[in-house]
Amino acid sequence: MKKPMPAVFVGHGNPMNALLDNTYTGGWAAIGKDVPLPQAVLSISAHWYIPGTSVTAMHAPRTIHDFGGFPPELYRIQYPAPGDPALADRVRGLLAPMTVHPDEEWGLDHGTWTVLRHMFPGAGIPVVQLSIDERQPAEFHYDVGKRLAPLRDEGVLIVGSGNLVHNLHAYAWGRRAMEPFEWAVRFEDKARELLLAGNDGPLISYETLGQPAALSIPTPDHYLPLLYVIALRRKGEPTCFPVEGVDGGSVSMLAVRIG
Repeated sequence: MKKPMPAVFVGHGNPMNALLDNTYTGGWAAIGKDVPLPQAVLSISAHWYIPGTSVTAMHAPRTIHDFGGFPPELYRIQYPAPGDPALADRVRGLLAPMTVHPDEEWGLDHGTWTVLRHMFPGAGIPVVQLSIDERQPAEFHYDVGKRLAPLRDEGVLIVGSGNLVHNLHAYAWGRRAMEPFEWAVRFEDKARELLLAGNDGPLISYETLGQPAALSIPTPDHYLPLLYVIALRRKGEPTCFPVEGVDGGSVSMLAVRIG
């Protein structure tokens, strides 16, 4: 029996990573070379955080430059990966009877294309995005991830894109390199421990993990994509961290690979 496709959570960080050659982007490129060639990618990005569940269903998703104040060359980047309406239908079927709206307007936001540009630079692999319903609790998102598990046997690479620690109020914008805040290190260390132990309960109930979690996750949008990915783990599968580091003191760039 063929091994299931791995699943990956990626800390995408600053949009400028789309242009940079650094430890993080090199790690993303290495992931793209190491995983089996996917039939398609299903991305759950922190930046499609809306009141409802939608899936991109167009043949040619646009590249969305959903940020401001960056150099002009960043806005000129296009990632012209095709869409996959059949995969969108498959996602809707797996999540039924939950209402999942087939979306023809969104496209690929920077949580998706800034990473995939390094993983699969040819942009030849179809990409579909699934939104995060901002109205729902963490347990809901973990459950949705579980229901997507059959896609791993169908050659679909599921990528959650956010950041385990994401506190922009504390971020060192344009300043010299900063050492990670103590609370960021404490929370990342605890999360790693739980991930390696396969103990998902506290990660779902992250609000019970004290002040380091509260400071690391002031809003849930960048954290929730992790729950979709860890919900896909099967018994005995390894967990590893192919990309590591904390940017600007308060944004974890940790990547988590399942399988």
